[in-house]
Amino acid sequence: MDDLVFFYPEGHEKHYEVGHPERPERVESIRTALEAKEYWDRYPHLEQLPISDEVMHPIHTPDYLLALEEVCKKGIHFDADTYTTPESWELAHNSAGGAISVARSVWKGEAKRGFSLNRPPGHHATPNRAMGFCLLNNVALAAQYLINVGANRIAIIDLDLHHGNGTQDIFYSREDVFYLSTHQYPHYPGSGWLNETGEGPGQMKTANIPLPPFSGDNAFFIVMNEIILPLMDRIKPEMILVSYGFDPHFADPLGNLQLTGDGYGRLIESLVSWADENCNGRISLFLEGGYDLGAAKECTLAVVAALLGEKSSQTAASIAENGEPTTFYSILEQVKLIWELQ
Repeated sequence: MDDLVFFYPEGHEKHYEVGHPERPERVESIRTALEAKEYWDRYPHLEQLPISDEVMHPIHTPDYLLALEEVCKKGIHFDADTYTTPESWELAHNSAGGAISVARSVWKGEAKRGFSLNRPPGHHATPNRAMGFCLLNNVALAAQYLINVGANRIAIIDLDLHHGNGTQDIFYSREDVFYLSTHQYPHYPGSGWLNETGEGPGQMKTANIPLPPFSGDNAFFIVMNEIILPLMDRIKPEMILVSYGFDPHFADPLGNLQLTGDGYGRLIESLVSWADENCNGRISLFLEGGYDLGAAKECTLAVVAALLGEKSSQTAASIAENGEPTTFYSILEQVKLIWELQ
């Protein structure tokens, strides 16, 4: 068994628009950091898998896929934020196929952990539209693949700056995938409030923890220990898929959650420890957002060290000591009340 496997989206630089924050340098800065730390060549790199209709169609509607293919052929925007190029259709499939490959490898016990450098990202892509820089929902397709090959309960933990509205929408009425998101609120895309907990068979299978700006490391640690891990104990997933966005970092230009790289690493350490004790260590990360290249390096080295059970050599920035806003504690108590965690 390999300790770690990577997926790298070959050719992703052809998905590009001048001046757009979702740019190829995001992935390349991660790759450079991993090479410098000698992680990159030490562990296998997986090829993407083809995506069957049995995996794709429960996640994205056929009509949306046809519309997306046409938009990509023309190389135009799907919406004001979400661009395409003539290569984007193939590259989106490659990205999602890489996510599936990583999830499969860990699920089958061929690798202990996985890290998929997905580009284009995915967690804003809904069943029937692209948005928020996202075309296909990579982590949702990975979860669906696992369900199709025999998993009964999968948890998606979304640690991006933004609420993963697409992932939530896809699984909102389903009981086989538990979705939990921490995100800055109010912020794009405007969803992810406390009362969004699922419906029908999916009731209480969605959890949202909207965080106020300037929450910082300490707020995240409290949320992990007092909400996320207790909910994992309750749900008992067979594998954890983490939507990894490094945009909660204090240097990110699009947000203000003030997380440090060391703080992010400690969050992943907690999830890794839980996975080791409860689901045969099955956990993988899937790249979402994050737009500061220095933050990309700092956060990625910390989370990869956590996946490998190594202690990060980084130290928390002083910004982590600022404490949490008073409003954070009010939100925390409301979440605990909804989920009966008092």
